[in-house]
Amino acid sequence: MTQTLDLVADVGESFGAYTLGDDEALLGVLTSANVACGFHAGDPQVMDRTVAACRRRGVAVGAHPSFPDRHGFGRRAMALTEEEVRLDVMYQIGALSAFTAAHGMRIQHVTPHGALGNLVVTRADYARAVIDAATTVHPDIIFLAQEGELADLARQRGLPLAIFGIADRNYEDDGTLVSRSKENAVLHDPDLIAARTVRMVTEGIIDSIHGRPIPIQCDSILLHGDNPDSIEVARKTREALLQAGVRLAPVAEILHTKVA
Repeated sequence: MTQTLDLVADVGESFGAYTLGDDEALLGVLTSANVACGFHAGDPQVMDRTVAACRRRGVAVGAHPSFPDRHGFGRRAMALTEEEVRLDVMYQIGALSAFTAAHGMRIQHVTPHGALGNLVVTRADYARAVIDAATTVHPDIIFLAQEGELADLARQRGLPLAIFGIADRNYEDDGTLVSRSKENAVLHDPDLIAARTVRMVTEGIIDSIHGRPIPIQCDSILLHGDNPDSIEVARKTREALLQAGVRLAPVAEILHTKVA
């Protein structure tokens, strides 16, 4: 059976006069996009422009909510209550929903950004907050997550779930991501990243930072668009997957095929 995979990346992370990443080039490679919703990046003009570009390119739109930490790009943990996280996430998904509606689209999935994305792997209260917020706005939304609390809770509630792997980040032996505060947390070699991606998809294995093989099953591969190598990495990764016989499609199509 031909394997099918989603390629997703974070986009719409510019703000005002500041530009981050080459979204137009990146969207030419992707099947889905995580669109910043204003709390770590993205403003109304950027969100509108990004959603329009996704529609033009045929790329599915996902919501990428974060802690309210624009200064730290959403990468700093914040001591918020479960209710604060729930309302913050609901607010952000609601904002992006206005732009998808304006462009005749729907939000396909939700995946938290940065520190919030890391914490929903280990904290049940934050995982509940994200799920409660998202299902309130869009009851049929897909949760795009790493294995952990959010994925477990989505399964328990029978909600649409897709698992993503990250080929350009190093993993600890326990399967969690190496902290960005540590050396070699992020990989930059396009050929290495492409090879790791193909192995993740075709063999279900990724090597930890210490060389330990870790089993991993994923419906989607997350690429990053906020560094100088992003476009080359994305293009080489897509090309390597296609050469390996992998079919590319948005996660909604992948999940529909699994059910069917």
